[in-house]
Amino acid sequence: MSQALFEPITLRGVEVRNRIWVPPMCQYVVDKRDGVPTDWHLLHLGSFARGGAGAIIVEATGVVPEGRISPHDLGLWNDRQRDAFGPITTLVHSLGAKIGIQLAHAGRKASTHPLWGTTRDGSIPLNEGGWQTVAPSAIAYPGLDEPVALDHEGIRGIVDAFAGAARRAVDAGFDMIEIHAAHGYLLHEFLSPLSNQRDDQYGGSLENRARLLLETVDGIRAAISNDVPVLVRLSATDWTNGGVTIEETCRVVEWLAEHGVDLADISTGANIPAGIPVGPGYQVPFATAVKNTTGLPTAAVGMIDDPRQAEQIIATGLADVVMVGREFLRNANFALHAADALRVDLPYRPRPYLRAYH
Repeated sequence: MSQALFEPITLRGVEVRNRIWVPPMCQYVVDKRDGVPTDWHLLHLGSFARGGAGAIIVEATGVVPEGRISPHDLGLWNDRQRDAFGPITTLVHSLGAKIGIQLAHAGRKASTHPLWGTTRDGSIPLNEGGWQTVAPSAIAYPGLDEPVALDHEGIRGIVDAFAGAARRAVDAGFDMIEIHAAHGYLLHEFLSPLSNQRDDQYGGSLENRARLLLETVDGIRAAISNDVPVLVRLSATDWTNGGVTIEETCRVVEWLAEHGVDLADISTGANIPAGIPVGPGYQVPFATAVKNTTGLPTAAVGMIDDPRQAEQIIATGLADVVMVGREFLRNANFALHAADALRVDLPYRPRPYLRAYH
């Protein structure tokens, strides 16, 4: 029996075997603080490919050292990091899945203690290994240190850093690039009036606030083969008056499509603390609105953890891909279990495990 969830999807000639993808999820396990992926990442990411995922997107990866959320994050600002990603992409490909990487700059939310491994939170002091953060404007995220507003030279450096990291990612064997422009990190900070109060060409109107994101897309597109899909993760709303709205997000996605973006990965929030009505599939309507308004393929994310729920999202056209995060952490074989629940006979079920089904 065929189900929409297990139909392939093709972006720029890259065919992904199904619509169940693993979104980027920070691990904070780079204990050497050098941005180099570890054996943990090899096992962690490879397990999802073995478990039947169509594509896996590597966690937020800093394009410069100062762009990391914490010192324990991955990076892709040098060739040593690039080379260490090679065995990971090779393993994922050998298991039939595709792999992308989310390139990121954390902006004013950088230089923070990781979510685990310490009892401390907030900004890391400079004398303890932290660093000065940057943002569109010198407005601190609540509870964190004040950033420095980027000047035009700094903005140019950000675009170049994303382009350089994308080039290394392709050289390392990644099939697609995702740009992180959500969750209150640097590119989202530029998009939102709540964090961007500039009065130059990067502030004010939506066109100006989107300028850095579009320049980043252009820089990446110029740095990599035209055959490589580019995705952008966006927070469709700030969930707060005066912040980014779904109408603005749809307009930005129309511009992104014109600049060569192939899929919009739609999340919400996290630029400022806000009351968010969380529940199963709570962000799906935003992905649907973007898809219906712009025509660009979308990925839906957020408390999608049941196979029939995921099938309904794809089969009824609410989104083109489902990003399943925490359920894959609980069960790395989620895609295989979804196939069982939907009575789909998968040709890529690992043969050594077939005895478990007889």
